Amino acid sequence: MAAVIGVLASVAFAVQAKAFDWNLVVPHTYPNISACASQPLSYSCENTTVIADTCCSPTPGGLVLQTQFWDTYTGLESEGQLLPQDSWTIHGLWPDNCDGSYEQYCDFSRQYDPDPSPSVLPDGTPVPAYRGVSVQSFIVEFARFDLLDYMNKYWINQGAPNRDFWAHEFSKHATCTSTFDVACYGPDYQEHQDVVDFYLAVVRAFQKFPTYQMLAASGIVPSNTTTYSLAQLQAVLKAQTGAVPYLGCGGINGTILEEVWYFNHVLGVEQFGQFKSVDSTTTSTCNTTQGIWYYERTSTSERDVRTIPEGFY
Repeated sequence: MAAVIGVLASVAFAVQAKAFDWNLVVPHTYPNISACASQPLSYSCENTTVIADTCCSPTPGGLVLQTQFWDTYTGLESEGQLLPQDSWTIHGLWPDNCDGSYEQYCDFSRQYDPDPSPSVLPDGTPVPAYRGVSVQSFIVEFARFDLLDYMNKYWINQGAPNRDFWAHEFSKHATCTSTFDVACYGPDYQEHQDVVDFYLAVVRAFQKFPTYQMLAASGIVPSNTTTYSLAQLQAVLKAQTGAVPYLGCGGINGTILEEVWYFNHVLGVEQFGQFKSVDSTTTSTCNTTQGIWYYERTSTSERDVRTIPEGFY
């Protein structure tokens, strides 16, 4: 029933935001990469010459991180904002530079974050807070209710509405990813096309790394009574991806598992290209000698998003 309510809420929002003609064809959001077929093939961060067409390969942010959270609550359970059962949640898709450094909030004309973090860039430039309509309305403009439904299931914020988190991730990271530059969409570019395209790319990348299933299939499941070693967690994930991801832990002495970052080089554009796992360039914050807690969620903080909605045949 919760899934049905979520879908109905999205539709209701669409009706309020914009009168939609259901006879219209859903517009595409992908970039124009026809010129990329003639470019040399090379994984990002492995090219030996300068990338000639930055719409064809993420540069300079060619070290692409697909990042996920393991939260045990949202803080907005009373409003129906719940975590997906048997799944980690999306954090984002980040364009680190090949040396592990990174840029952020690279295009203020596409800054949709209502609460920028950081609010001031390292060079002292303040990031203006966004006060316009929500990025959720951008998704509705392109009639991608399927995408909106998926994001509300798997891309969950903590302590604030999901849409604020989505806006933060696009503004801080996608604006620094060359393959989402407005210029890559050609003369027929429609405003916010790049935003929707980024969210689709994040979902595709997230689906490449089913963390919960990879761990569970090796006997590592959330538990309030059993701990796991950092080496054990790393070995299981490396066995399925070919590389050691970053594992982030909080709590006393770094003993509570909270996040994972999968590092990749990309062949082609970040939207559709082949991801090749590489070892993390960031040292884990998890304790290397004590057991790591991978805590269970309470039943009131999660829902089964895989069930068939009532009335669906």
